[in-house]
Amino acid sequence: MTDSSSDRFVRSHLKTRHLVLLVELGRHGSIAHAAQAANLTQPGASKLLGELEHALGVQLFERLSRGVAPTWYGKVLIRRAGAALAEMDAAHQEVMELLSGLRGRVGIGTVLAPATGLVPKAINLLKSRHSRVHVSVSMSTSKALVERLRSGELDLVVGRILDTAAADELNFEPLTDEPHLLIARAGHPLAGRTDLQLEELMEQCWILPPAGSILRDRLTALFLSHGLEQPAETVETLDLPVVASLLTSSDMIVALPSDAVQPYLEAGLMTVLPFDLGVSMDSFGIVTRKRHQLSPGADAMLLALRDAAAGIYPHYRRPA
Repeated sequence: MTDSSSDRFVRSHLKTRHLVLLVELGRHGSIAHAAQAANLTQPGASKLLGELEHALGVQLFERLSRGVAPTWYGKVLIRRAGAALAEMDAAHQEVMELLSGLRGRVGIGTVLAPATGLVPKAINLLKSRHSRVHVSVSMSTSKALVERLRSGELDLVVGRILDTAAADELNFEPLTDEPHLLIARAGHPLAGRTDLQLEELMEQCWILPPAGSILRDRLTALFLSHGLEQPAETVETLDLPVVASLLTSSDMIVALPSDAVQPYLEAGLMTVLPFDLGVSMDSFGIVTRKRHQLSPGADAMLLALRDAAAGIYPHYRRPA
């Protein structure tokens, strides 16, 4: 099939069921299970997949003994199909919002520091303006959140763009960087020391973010650059209530921006240990998709984020 005929097929014959099937194949890795999830027969699903592969002239899935696995071409189409379906859902939601006043849903993803300051303030601001908008908040690493943004699962992310290949698809409004301090409970045995050494800190039990996160990599590099082993005792979590509970009930330590635990510091429940980690994070900011029209609810959330950021970060410059 020529490129022009392939284009005509995609524009004229590609239907919602093709998109749904692609997403379900990516989710289940099985034609039978994907067909069931997409309300298709297995022969019907196989026929639709064959049509797509024939029209595009590429293999989208490898047939394995126990299911199917997407090729690189298939992964691209799965992501784009998910985004297209999310756009259709958003279009329906936007129409409903216009009919009944500003309401609907907005999904926002956030990394740790803004999850305790910026994002709650922005949500409160949004609710004071549009009480019927439902907000769903997800907290994770920047990489995971941006992937969900690209696939249409989230409307906005407060985080970082780590994948340079995806940068052309995204808008980024920088907010601030994140200097990290060494946090422990008030009264920690190391709290009064002014001569702390990294070798001593290596012997402590650390609360760490998941492997692959920027902070985890930089803490690893910190120990390695001094010829030291990684801490042998660790707990891995991004859940701030869990972190706070562990810190206040044990001698564990953690590297966090002070904003993340400011209420505990002000209440005298936690303290900053006198040791300069020399670890800071790249600037985080508001991430949205280029060439994507936000729904009215998501647009109102973006405005609330910008208004809240202007009152928190002195160096933030909101777009004109």
